Amino acid sequence: MGVRIAVVIALSTLFSYLHMLRTLRTEALEHLRLHVAERSQREQAIFTLAEDNHAFLKKALEERLRELPQEEVSARFDSLVARLPDGTVRNHAGKEEAARGVHVFIPPHVTLDAWFRTRLVAAYDVLSRYGPAFHIRFKTTYITFPEGAIVGFSPWTPNWSHELASDFSITGFEDFILSQPGKNPRRQTTWTGIYNEPISHEWMVSGATPLDLDGRHVATIGHDVLLDEFMARTIHDHLPGAYNVLFRDDGQLIAHPEQKLENASSAYNIQSASEQPDVAVSRLGSKENAAHLRSIFERVKSRAPAQTLLDLPEYDEHIAVTRLKGPGWNLATVLPEKVVSRPAFHAARYVLLLGLLSLLVELVIMYRVLQQQITLPLLTLTRATDKVAAGDFKVALDTSRGDELGQLARSFQLMADQVQHREEALRQSNEGLEQRVEERARELQDVHLRLVQTARRAGMAESATNVLHNVGNVLNSVYTSAQLARDRVHKMRLEQVSRVASMLGQHQGNLPLFLTQDERGRLLLPFLDKLGKNLLEERQEIVSLLDDVGRYTEHIGDVVKMQQNHARTPRMHEPVNLAELLEDALRINSAGLSRHQVKVQRQLMPLPPLMTDKHKTLMILVNLISNARYALDTVPPDERLLLLGLEHTSTDRVRIIIHDNGMGIAPEMINRIFQYGFTTRDEGHGFGLHSSALTAQELGGTLTVHSDGPGRGATFTLELPYHPTLPTA
Repeated sequence: MGVRIAVVIALSTLFSYLHMLRTLRTEALEHLRLHVAERSQREQAIFTLAEDNHAFLKKALEERLRELPQEEVSARFDSLVARLPDGTVRNHAGKEEAARGVHVFIPPHVTLDAWFRTRLVAAYDVLSRYGPAFHIRFKTTYITFPEGAIVGFSPWTPNWSHELASDFSITGFEDFILSQPGKNPRRQTTWTGIYNEPISHEWMVSGATPLDLDGRHVATIGHDVLLDEFMARTIHDHLPGAYNVLFRDDGQLIAHPEQKLENASSAYNIQSASEQPDVAVSRLGSKENAAHLRSIFERVKSRAPAQTLLDLPEYDEHIAVTRLKGPGWNLATVLPEKVVSRPAFHAARYVLLLGLLSLLVELVIMYRVLQQQITLPLLTLTRATDKVAAGDFKVALDTSRGDELGQLARSFQLMADQVQHREEALRQSNEGLEQRVEERARELQDVHLRLVQTARRAGMAESATNVLHNVGNVLNSVYTSAQLARDRVHKMRLEQVSRVASMLGQHQGNLPLFLTQDERGRLLLPFLDKLGKNLLEERQEIVSLLDDVGRYTEHIGDVVKMQQNHARTPRMHEPVNLAELLEDALRINSAGLSRHQVKVQRQLMPLPPLMTDKHKTLMILVNLISNARYALDTVPPDERLLLLGLEHTSTDRVRIIIHDNGMGIAPEMINRIFQYGFTTRDEGHGFGLHSSALTAQELGGTLTVHSDGPGRGATFTLELPYHPTLPTA
């Protein structure tokens, strides 16, 4: 048993170590990748800022070249620079010019024609205006010309242009060469390698952006970026246990923890250093460091374009690499495998030691307990168990022991006694059980009868409420139509008939003469014609309104009959045209819709009649349209819209959609909208939607609601099974 436990502990330790190692490696590599990605965003900011500055300066210089008056150029040029005895042209050495920080150097061989003067004056103006805004982040902002002249902004070195030798030439500098059309056909920003500035002895890199006008290279805009802080941050700011390396694709090394830059005038190249072992030792400290760095460089160069995580098996290291926008430098963070595996190894070692110690203690305790305290008492207890199982409850155990087995023996003895007593009690209880069951059954029967009566009364109350609610909806329309008919009767111009009769009676004796010669008589016949037509129109309107009253009254009778039939037998289904039924529901609510100035839009798919309960469906539609009308009270009258839709779904059901753009429904009320008694209207009772949902279920369909929230309208959807009418024989 001890060997088996030891094997389990060893395997658990091994699996724990492997699991922790895999988990820690995954987390470490992800952290490494995120760190390098975030680091690249931070470090490349200075280069992307420089390129943005170049784009701005290009535009400013181009605008200045186009707007600079030619008549001012010569005078301005002579006021800014002067030719010195050595043949060079430089800016004046006065305090005013030095305070501006703009320096000019023109070699002796440059021809000072009008176009060159214009470009130099424009460059001077642009640097004077914008150079102070850039000097905080950049060592120097300058503009060079293809002829070899340079205009630079550098307030730290007020005599910079006058300290240059007369034979100084910028044509050999890398940024000047890279800006030429042959070297840079795409005319984009290029970055030089790092170099040690000979005057300030500071490490820096230059970015240059050419400016072409009308297909000619006229100038190049550049920035000098100091790298001392950049290099120090790359070397010293790293993840615990890792280190950073920064190099170009051509092998030029920018930053390395072992690199020695003291007294170095040029950058270290990883590729060419293999041929110069002395240089590698002096710059990196040892040949091993140089070989290690070359392995990192070659592994990075051979990676796939989108690959950011690499392995260096020969040195047991992980590498996360990214490219800095602008100069395109490779920023690599190297993480040794031992940094990842060390926490997992320590944790596994502690697990193993604790497991072995626990095993040793467990074996000692187990041996003593099994040998002296457990075997014999368990054997006795087993025999007693067999006796109880056989029905003999008279067992004798050693209950004098004070340990757990003694307690177990006492508990077993007590259990045997209690089982014996319960057997006797159970036998006695069984004798009176039948009588108690009969009494309980009679009690349950009485309770069931009372519940049935209560449920019947509740159902009758709910049915009466539904009938009253549906009848109330129709009575509103009956009342409105009756009022409109009464108003029409009051407005009928019957008194005009009496006036005409009185007028005819006054001229009865000479009626032909009155109708043909008298001014009022000639108007009498046309007036009677118009009056007759008006009375016919009024009669037609009143008859239409009374027809509506009759139809609404018939619907009230159908509601009552339907409720009576519902109480007796299920109502028979009949062929129903849903589009016509929707129009009936609109007519029942027409008075209220007209009074509230509600616009109605119809999107009704032509469907053949289907078999359903016409009046139940009509009650649902009347309720929904009535509720939509009240929901539109909060909307301005000219924006009130009611949309009716009818469509046939792919699941062989028909869907009736009633949408309004009214007050909407809050999310917390959606689930309660169909509850009995729930309403959002002050005068509402909460019966309509509840009864409509129940009626939809009776018809085999569903009634659902959707709203995007208060003030965004609501959509009620009634789905019914599509049972087409059977063709007649």
